[in-house]
Amino acid sequence: MRGALHTPGPLLAAQGLVKRFGANTVLAGVDFTLQPGEAVGIVGPNGAGKTTLLAALSGSLPVAEGRIHFQGQEVTRLDAAQRCRRGMARSHQVPRPFSGMTVFENVLTAALHGGGFSGQEASDRAADALALCGMLPVANRPAESLGLLDRKRLELTRALATAPRLLLLDEIGGGLTDGEAQALVHTIQTLRGRGITLVWIEHIVHVLVQVVERLVCMDAGQIIADGRPDAVLSNATVVSAYLGGHTS
Repeated sequence: MRGALHTPGPLLAAQGLVKRFGANTVLAGVDFTLQPGEAVGIVGPNGAGKTTLLAALSGSLPVAEGRIHFQGQEVTRLDAAQRCRRGMARSHQVPRPFSGMTVFENVLTAALHGGGFSGQEASDRAADALALCGMLPVANRPAESLGLLDRKRLELTRALATAPRLLLLDEIGGGLTDGEAQALVHTIQTLRGRGITLVWIEHIVHVLVQVVERLVCMDAGQIIADGRPDAVLSNATVVSAYLGGHTS
């Protein structure tokens, strides 16, 4: 299915997304469009709705209102597993390795069950993802024995093993040292070279802007700015909402 869909227009289009938790509206009518091959960063204060937006796009959370189209087809009512089979993969802010499995088994499971591949193709997808993310040296280690950087890499590796056209990353640089973050940037830039479309939530803005060409800022469940990173980061509304009233 992934290889058969080459429709013109946006890769992903979301209109009027609304998500509520009780009386709290976390997404308040969000519109978001993504072109094939784009790399888009999402920033904003805590509680702005960034992770909820990613969850809504990926199918982890249903929306109360709105519609989502991916590769020209409506996916609003499809769950995360169905969207993954169509080419949409997501990493989580807190790494969630399958304990009791090796790193390779974790990635193979993603290829088999997330990507829907089987046999040798699943093994090849897993091996390619491990090599791309620099995880081959630890492929036979128990996943729960990994340090933070390698757990973050494992999240990315598992997502890649599903052969996504769209990759949704949630604060994958959080908790890393500057050197570790730069290694992660190098890996993600390599993914861009493979034509993977990218949406990346990240608080480490100087890391984010090394990869993305477009920046979206959210606040109170709405998109308050969308454009070139330099323009968004100098926007007065963004400075007030996200940067605390100063740009230093």
